[in-house]
Amino acid sequence: MACTLRGCTFFGATLEGCKLTGSVLERCTLRPMTVRGGQWRGVALVGAGLGGLDLSGLDLREADLSDADLTRAGLRGADLRGAVVRGARLGEADLRGARLEGSDLGRAVLRGTRLDLAGAVLLAEQSGALVEPG
Repeated sequence: MACTLRGCTFFGATLEGCKLTGSVLERCTLRPMTVRGGQWRGVALVGAGLGGLDLSGLDLREADLSDADLTRAGLRGADLRGAVVRGARLGEADLRGARLEGSDLGRAVLRGTRLDLAGAVLLAEQSGALVEPG
């Protein structure tokens, strides 16, 4: 069930296996918070402050993370397929093993972002680079 949450505080909360599919979180306090797995598919977190959170393994397919602060966030193994991450700040975030196919990372700040080879190739191709072997 999708919900719209405005001005909520998740300060110190632990969300374990939480299903927020299709929900909208506006002006919510999300740090510090512990997230262990879950399904956040299609969730709208536009401009959200998620910096430093461990969102590893989270299902964020088709989520809207436009302009979100994901600085130093752990997104290792997260599923970001089809997600809109346009303009997000991902400096020093860990995206190793994350699924990024079809995601929109236009204007995202990636300085110091940790990627695996597949993620690096995908980002290069999204930026218009022609990636060829040897």
